[in-house]
Amino acid sequence: MTDNQWKIFCDFKYDLKKMVAKWNEQSPNLVDLQKHAAKIAKTPDYPFETPIVYNLALEEISKNDEIKLIVIGDNPGKDEQLARNNKYLVGQAGKIAEGFFKRNESLGIDFRKNVIILNKTPIHSAKTSQLKTIAKSGGEKISELIKESQIWMAKRTAQLHTELNRQTSDENKTELWLVGYSELKDKGLFLHYRDELKKSYFIDEISKSEWQNVLVFQHFSMNRFTIDLKNFMEKNCTNCEIDRKILRELGKIHRNEIFGD
Repeated sequence: MTDNQWKIFCDFKYDLKKMVAKWNEQSPNLVDLQKHAAKIAKTPDYPFETPIVYNLALEEISKNDEIKLIVIGDNPGKDEQLARNNKYLVGQAGKIAEGFFKRNESLGIDFRKNVIILNKTPIHSAKTSQLKTIAKSGGEKISELIKESQIWMAKRTAQLHTELNRQTSDENKTELWLVGYSELKDKGLFLHYRDELKKSYFIDEISKSEWQNVLVFQHFSMNRFTIDLKNFMEKNCTNCEIDRKILRELGKIHRNEIFGD
């Protein structure tokens, strides 16, 4: 990263860490709501350790690392919230993602070194759908917290993405991948994130140009990403290999499905 990019990234880390600390302080009963939601969903017992998770993997990125991709998952699950982890996409979905990039070395991306991994909200739930129960049980205060966290993450992530790319040549632009789009659809959990994200890219012409580097994909969990990509390639090309062009074509199709552009 250049000096300017490093400062942009460090400022983002600082702001995110500060907001996570604030949200944790403002919601001391959140862990009880998370336990309640897991119980209703008959989730097997597990230790609840971090109600709202800051991604410690961000601290492992150095100035010498090249950021080639920003990946946005849903929210921290069981593995992510464990105190020994406190990192995003370290469960089964994360292992699938890591394996995908290892198998496709031509993309030139190390998932644990060249990727900033974020979420649509840092609020933990064993399954993303349990956020609905948490919001309902927690009343207006917790519902507002979930909404606020989505809006903040969308706005600040778009800012990070556009500012990093302003320091980069066209051929080296960082892409932003939204993975897991079912809850971005109408009546989904992440409507606030969806709407704020697009809004944040259309505040000026420079930011608007970076919208073309926002792509949408199926989630890595249960191999949905790879199955979707395989089906797309079988329908649209013969004997072709996975490359950036193919990924961009699929990502733009899903972006149009979700954002209507």
